[in-house]
Amino acid sequence: MASRKNTKFIFVTGGVTSSLGKGIIAASLAKLLQSRGFSVTIQKLDPYINVDPGTLNPYEHGECFVTEDGAETDLDLGHYERFLNINTSQENNVTTGRIYYNVITKEREGAYLGKTVQVIPHITDEIKRNIYAVAEKNDYDIVITEIGGCVGDIESLPFIEAVRQVKWDVGPNNFLVINLTLIPYLKAAGELKTKPTQHAVKQLLESGIQPDILVCRTEHKLPQEIRKKLALFCNVNINSVIEAMDADSIYDVPLLMRKEKLDERVLAKLKLSHKVEPELTQWKNFLGKLKNPISDINIALVGKYIELPDAYKSITEAFIHAGTENETKVNVKWIHSEEINSENVKTLLENVHGVLVAPGFGERGIEGKIATIKFCREEKLPFFGICLGMQCAVVEFARNVLGLKDASSTEIEGKTKNPIIDLMQEQQSITQKGGTMRLGSYACELKKNTKAYQAYGKTKINERHRHRYEFNNRYLQDIEAAGMKATGINPKTGLVEIVEIPDHPWFVGTQFHPELKSTVLNPHPLFVRFVKASLEHKILSESN
Repeated sequence: MASRKNTKFIFVTGGVTSSLGKGIIAASLAKLLQSRGFSVTIQKLDPYINVDPGTLNPYEHGECFVTEDGAETDLDLGHYERFLNINTSQENNVTTGRIYYNVITKEREGAYLGKTVQVIPHITDEIKRNIYAVAEKNDYDIVITEIGGCVGDIESLPFIEAVRQVKWDVGPNNFLVINLTLIPYLKAAGELKTKPTQHAVKQLLESGIQPDILVCRTEHKLPQEIRKKLALFCNVNINSVIEAMDADSIYDVPLLMRKEKLDERVLAKLKLSHKVEPELTQWKNFLGKLKNPISDINIALVGKYIELPDAYKSITEAFIHAGTENETKVNVKWIHSEEINSENVKTLLENVHGVLVAPGFGERGIEGKIATIKFCREEKLPFFGICLGMQCAVVEFARNVLGLKDASSTEIEGKTKNPIIDLMQEQQSITQKGGTMRLGSYACELKKNTKAYQAYGKTKINERHRHRYEFNNRYLQDIEAAGMKATGINPKTGLVEIVEIPDHPWFVGTQFHPELKSTVLNPHPLFVRFVKASLEHKILSESN
């Protein structure tokens, strides 16, 4: 087991403004350290009071990323997994809500023996317990903890105080703070301005934390005199002022940080050897293919949260991974499911080579998704349905092929006479929403000679879920007799995990979320095959 004595702790804070990319910087640094042979994980501490992001509207916070162990987490954990190619877990994302929930539960159980429960020490101790728990669980050399929000936010204060205390617990050689900041460019003055960063660092200092390294987001190169000024007024070494220019792709950032020697500065400050050069051959090969595609295709993503692309972050990243594997640039065409219908579907899907119908919850936009799927099925356009997208595919097939015109999901139409999609038995008495779905990794057995089997190349797989409603097996025999096959089944429950139409070039729906397991080094096989099928469709349509 790791102990605090042999694990190094790195904290990434943000100043000036939010959304500077702390998650990408943390993931990039972790990638560089991992490529030198260190075992690394990343944790996200979020200051909001929701117990987890599972009940948050995607417009509020982007997608909810689900881990193997069924934790509903922040989308930054998706970046961590995609960069590091390792699984995260419940311990890797902790919110203020979770911290207070744990403390209040302990207080109700009498764990504090009648003491007055306060922010210090009880809340800060619980935060620290969660930080150390990650190290103790998997024997990591380095734990990187990203603090959500912005330095100076009221809700971040207990986290910042806990970070200050960690330094006293583990000692200065095992502790490091990186502050990500913004150096704005004033066009009228033609100048880069350091004052916002000075103020942000001053706020950190008021909380008892001296940042060791400044990573400066900027649209222009940082001249030496600006670096000197930042070093002087923020009390850091000049070679610890790191330039983070805007990049074409998030996957460029590890190499840009390598060029700025961020990893070397970190290793030197933590007194770790940096004699081993980073092994980034596969990463560079990926970037080479990403930037030099041989072909390109257009794929429509039909969903109801398209105003905020972060709501489908893992899907768009899975397309980048799968496109690169096929040496093909995937151009995603965003289509709102409320704005597509049987009259305009042909026009909206013109010049599209494949369609992905996205996951989601609730009835809004359902009919648009069903109209889209009908068009894909009849016109032999490659189709990929995920979770609700798969359920809509089954409903469409039941209505238009089986002739069950009132077929629906009980999520959409509670009193439907033909509940093709229905609530799981164990879900029917649940009234609380948080964490009550089928969540995390479940087994699936694939039938041979199917599109899914061709993609995976094996019969036993595990995939991640996040849903309440399931295919109703009462209709399985009729659906299969009419030409839609259940090609992936959960071996324990008999629940349908994958459906396909065999005489269609590529028509696959999955109850699980394959996008959650796609990484740079392991693109998801279903996405790879879907992109390949869409490329073949394009070649075929251009030759006719």
